[in-house]
Amino acid sequence: MAESTALVRIEGLHKSFGSLDVLKGIDLNVQQGQKISLIGPSGSGKTTLLRCVNYLEEPTKGDIYIDNELIGQRLVGTRKVPMSDRELARMRAEIGMVFQRFNLFPHLSVLENIILGPLKVQQRNRGEAVELAEDLLNKVGMFAKRDAFPEQLSGGQQQRIAIARALAMRPKLMLFDEATSALDPELVGEVLGVMRKLAEEGMTMIIVTHEMSFAESVSDQVIFMADGNIVEQGPPQQIFRESRIERTRNFIRAVKEH
Repeated sequence: MAESTALVRIEGLHKSFGSLDVLKGIDLNVQQGQKISLIGPSGSGKTTLLRCVNYLEEPTKGDIYIDNELIGQRLVGTRKVPMSDRELARMRAEIGMVFQRFNLFPHLSVLENIILGPLKVQQRNRGEAVELAEDLLNKVGMFAKRDAFPEQLSGGQQQRIAIARALAMRPKLMLFDEATSALDPELVGEVLGVMRKLAEEGMTMIIVTHEMSFAESVSDQVIFMADGNIVEQGPPQQIFRESRIERTRNFIRAVKEH
């Protein structure tokens, strides 16, 4: 197969849980530096798609390539065999993921949460890891909280720390799974502000979100999913203003009215 310029290449992706088909043949390319937003009703397969990209969920069928390397499997001759845990960890280290819940370690300070991955997974020295963590804390506006513990922080602050922690691994790709949906409304803006800054700096991002105005303003492409399929894909102007598909128009209208 000819090498692709896409950083992420998804081919014929299916995912089933028992008899429930959650993804029904997804094909998608994400170029270096692109910002892709996934929108659609709950249960449409958006989060499952994201979790397959870094192999938190094993696809039922289909292939995912990150930087032209098959994730989760490797080719031995013409046969695909599962990657070792070490090989998979190496690839996952290049993919940052931010979840709805912040998943910070409660017994570690903010700084210790951020340096844990670089120290344990990437074997960096502590001085380098701390310097990087402090740069990232400045970036997300949280330097003053470096010695605080997660329980002392608001939800928005915890999510900004979670983003800094993901960035500490210097990923090629960032995945955001409804990063603001667990936050009180007044805290959403501070997290979106950090995500917007990353977008402006050229980070490749796949974002599952219900924040339509954010998706419209930062995305290069918006993908509307329903029932495990990509229903429509295009630039924000097309999806939000000139959609050709009634299902897409109905969803956007319903979200805006909500």
